[in-house]
Amino acid sequence: MSYQITIQPAGRVYAAEGDDTLLGAAIRNGVGLPYGCKDGACGSCKSKLLEGAVVHGNHQAKALSAEEEAAGFVLTCCATPQTDCTLEARTVPGAGEFPVLKLPTRVVALTKPAADVAVLTMQLAANQNFQFRAGQYVEFILRDGARRSYSMANAPHSLPGQIELHIRHMPGGKFTDHVFGALKEKDILRMEGPFGSFFLREDSDKPIVLLASGTGFAPIKAIIERARHIGSTRPMVLYWGARRQGDLYLNDWAAQAAAEWPVLTYVPVLSEPDAGWAGRTGFVHHAVMQDLPDLSAHQVYACGAPIMVESAQKDFITQCRLPLDEFYADAFTSEADKHGGA
Repeated sequence: MSYQITIQPAGRVYAAEGDDTLLGAAIRNGVGLPYGCKDGACGSCKSKLLEGAVVHGNHQAKALSAEEEAAGFVLTCCATPQTDCTLEARTVPGAGEFPVLKLPTRVVALTKPAADVAVLTMQLAANQNFQFRAGQYVEFILRDGARRSYSMANAPHSLPGQIELHIRHMPGGKFTDHVFGALKEKDILRMEGPFGSFFLREDSDKPIVLLASGTGFAPIKAIIERARHIGSTRPMVLYWGARRQGDLYLNDWAAQAAAEWPVLTYVPVLSEPDAGWAGRTGFVHHAVMQDLPDLSAHQVYACGAPIMVESAQKDFITQCRLPLDEFYADAFTSEADKHGGA
């Protein structure tokens, strides 16, 4: 069975086949819809169903409440059309620009800048023209078919033919236990990508707030590399939050980038500061609010723990006048966040 899906106000039309979700069909057809986790956990893909009927798969109430569903909102990542449908959704220029590929990748470097953080450098297949936007993510396909998502921490130009990934160890996690236990250089992993609508909106000239917690720094790093590569002159402030100083696992990289590039300012923030820490403390998004109480003329790019992303979005919009459509986010939802598993 095939259904016609129309996206308004852009007027894009595509077909959903069989058990396709609205989002899955859009990705396959190169239609750029906003999304993050693809698992009904983050709410980034929430859209309004103007016409038609869908059936929702499993999703979290924080991503789509019963009241929102009753009001006609859907999560495109887990909504399967039952009829032709018309959606009201913002299209994201560039989100569907590059083809989604399945390909093998080889581990060429594995370092551990912190006890619970691994930085993987992966060599891409030479015969595959893998293209992506800085800030997007890939999914590793495990032997049992399970998938694990990680943002690429480099801009395409900075590691030609390679990608960099930052992986935090989740004890008991099927994939991260392997990364921190058995994975070694020259091992082959299968992946698919690129996915996601989290990347720099290059058609804007607004000043930028970059907000990261933990390994949410990975796609933020890629965005910084991209902005610097294209010669952006937009003022950028990077706020990176962690519990302790050692959790700022690439602190030297961030400090050096800010020292070398005048448009970038770096503000590290610790919630459980070490003795002798002279920098900022508390919740990282509160530091932004203290420094920039009026965000009405800014763009915000936030990535990290779901609670940080959700709190920042709510507080920036309600208290700092940030326009709703200028908050771009990628919440790092773990398997435990999604399904109660690792």
